[in-house]
This record gives sequence, structure tokens and C-alpha cells, in this order.
Amino acid sequence: MINVNRRKLFKWSPPRILVTGFALIILLGGLLLSLPISNADGQYLRYLEAVFTATSATCVTGLDVVDAGTHFTIFGQVILMVLIQIGGLGFMTMATLVALVFRKRISLKERLILQEAMNQTNMEGIVRLIRQVMVYSLAIEGTGAVLLASRFALDMPIGRAVYYGIWHSISMFNNSGFDLFGGFRSLTAYVGDPIVNLTAMGLIILGGLGFVVMSDLIEFRKNRKLSLHSKVVLTTTGFLLVIGTIVIFIFEFSNKQTLGSLDWEAKIWAAMFQSVAPRTAGMNTLDIGMMRQATMFFIVILMFIGASPGSTGGGIKTTTFTTLIGAVIAMIRGKEDIVMFRFRLARERIFKALTITMLSLVLVIAVTMLLTATEDREFLRLLFEATSAFGTVGLSTGITPSLTDFGKIILCFTMFAGRLGPLTLAYALGPKAEKDLYRYPEGKIIIG
Repeated sequence: MINVNRRKLFKWSPPRILVTGFALIILLGGLLLSLPISNADGQYLRYLEAVFTATSATCVTGLDVVDAGTHFTIFGQVILMVLIQIGGLGFMTMATLVALVFRKRISLKERLILQEAMNQTNMEGIVRLIRQVMVYSLAIEGTGAVLLASRFALDMPIGRAVYYGIWHSISMFNNSGFDLFGGFRSLTAYVGDPIVNLTAMGLIILGGLGFVVMSDLIEFRKNRKLSLHSKVVLTTTGFLLVIGTIVIFIFEFSNKQTLGSLDWEAKIWAAMFQSVAPRTAGMNTLDIGMMRQATMFFIVILMFIGASPGSTGGGIKTTTFTTLIGAVIAMIRGKEDIVMFRFRLARERIFKALTITMLSLVLVIAVTMLLTATEDREFLRLLFEATSAFGTVGLSTGITPSLTDFGKIILCFTMFAGRLGPLTLAYALGPKAEKDLYRYPEGKIIIG
């Protein structure tokens, strides 16, 4: 019986193994967070709230129904931090690290799963990439922890500052929106602080670029060239950050609940940070619930686009967004090919981008419709919440703790689907694809 079960497991597709692995980690994390030892009041946390928190942490989202800074004990906070780290880097990455430490061979099946987890097109160099992921992550998180701890030490005891520095560096780099400052305040106390803003934005951006891009940047001095993927990611990321900063600065400039009450320097820092945060980070230095509706809707668009492939972030990804824009431009110009940096994109890449976008759009629309049926809230706030969950962002207008049980369950599924990707989830739950043995004759329909 055991051998039969092992054979069945071995025959599972990589997407199905990823989905199952993440689900088991969430359920175990929820169990640990529900224990009295994890909660400051010494009582059991309701399992739905515990699973919601574990889902949010493992899917590196940051939406929370309980205040992580005041509700959880040190034990609970450490569990939360471990879930964020596993969720950000991926459980297969962590498992591979353990195998490499004990000098175990990485099998072909495991390499296929790693390929799916890291969103790579082939297995070549996948184990080397995993090694680089761990080295880069530890180096970046360590640097961020030192900078944050140095700043926090001015406001709190040194031991607590070090703990906060490590904890928040891991949370920020993995694009999670959890914080320990209490009162669901996030980084609002540091809205004009250059050290906290620069460190946080650096960690968030590096975590959202993707490990392939980071590897390309580090090896640029030796190779003197960047891959097409890295060029597209860096260009799109820079464009979105600049446009986001300008739009948020203009829309919120006179809003006394957000930028209006700040001096010029703090205004610029806050606008920049709020442009970076929707890239699936979840931290905020302004009260999101007090923003104007135009700003909130613009942030919804940024959250839907999200970070880049192979990163700790979610969303449809920057490369998907750029591919769609390229397809529109090509169609308007009457071109057959999408060309970027003198490279033509394969049609399968275009079809994949369209599929991911449509599945994601359908998911966000369906979740928003369900929330409007069960929650007595404004439509835009519910759309904001649904998109934040899908993009694994964690930004909220403040309605998450007051959602109904059904609303929380729906958001759990949305965060889960957003972290793994709608396409991966569809592959995992759907029947095994079989190649057609024939093609139908071409037909024509009128479009537009």
C-alpha cells in the first residue's frame, strides 16, 4: 500500500505538488498560531482566524484579522516570520537547501517542481539558481535588518530594535505586509523618515524584481549584458514606480487625511512609498482608508499588475503586463510580431500572458461579486480587498477584521490562488493535458 501511494505521489504533476505543499504548510501554521502559547491572552485563537493569518503569511500577503504586534506572543511572531520566509522563497526552495546542506542528490522530479515554483522555462541551472536565491536573500535581509535595527534603536531598547529589524526585514523583502508596531499602524510613524523609507523600499523592490534579475544584475560586471527578461522587468518596474509616485502625489496632494498635512519632503517620501507598496508589499506610511477614491482605484491597478516572475510578489506580473501592452501596440501598428529590445516574442508567451490575465481578472471579479453579496461595505473597498488578496499585497482600507466568516474564507482562497498563480492552480486541479492528434480547419470570425 505504501509503495502504491508513493508511486501515485511521484506521478503527481509539479503544480499539484506545489498546491498540496503550500496547503499543508498553511494548515500546520494555522494549528500552531491557534495554540495558547502563540497568543498573548493565553487562549486558543479561533481556527478560522489562525488559518487566515497563516494563509496571509505563507502567501506573503499581509492582510490580517488580528494585530500581529499585540495579539501574538514572541513564539507566535516567530512562527509568523518562519511562514513568511517559507512562503516568500517557496517550500521547495527551502527543502532543496536542506538537501544541499546534507549533500543529497536533487532528483529530476524535484528539479521539475523547482522549475514550476521558480517560474522558469527550463531546468538548466535550476539548482545553481536556488543556491543564489538563498545567498542573495540572506545577504539582502541581513543588510536590511542592520539598517532598520540601527534606526529603531533610537526609539526602543536595543534588544527589541534588533528583533524588530530582523523581523521587518524578512517581512519587507518577502513582500509581506505584516508588522509588529501594533494598532494596524504599519510604518505610519515613519512617514517622513529617510532611513526607514529607503531601506523598506529597497527591500521591497529587490524582493519584487525576481531572483533571475538579481542574478543578472550581480553578474553584469562580468558579462556586460542583461537578458531580455531582466531588461523588460527593470524597465517596467521603473516606469510603474515613477508613474505611481506622480499620480499618488497629484491625487493626494491636498488631502489633509494623507499628504495634505505633511511637509514637502514627507509628501515626496510618502508618495514614493505608496507607489512601491502596491507592488505586493503591503506596508504603508499613509492611512489607505483615508485616500481619495481615484487614488484607491489607481492602487487597485498597481496591485493587479504586481511584481515580477520568480519573485516573492504576486499579481499578473510586470512581464505579463508589458506583453499585453506590446500586443496592443503591435496590433495598432499592423505588425505581426511583438518586438522588445530587438527580440521577437514567441506566440506561446503571448497566449500565456492573455490566459493569466483573463483568469486573474475573472478571479478578482468573482471574489468581488461574492464579497458584495455578503459584506455590507462600499464596492470600491471590497474591490480593493479582493485585488489586494489576489496580488498578495496586504494593503487594506481597514475592513479585513470585520469581514464575515464567509468573506474571510473567500479571501483565504484568493490569497492562495494569487500566490501560486491562477494558471498553476488550474493545472493542478484540472485533468492531465493531452496533445491533440489532429487540427481543425481554420475558421474566421469578426473581431471588434
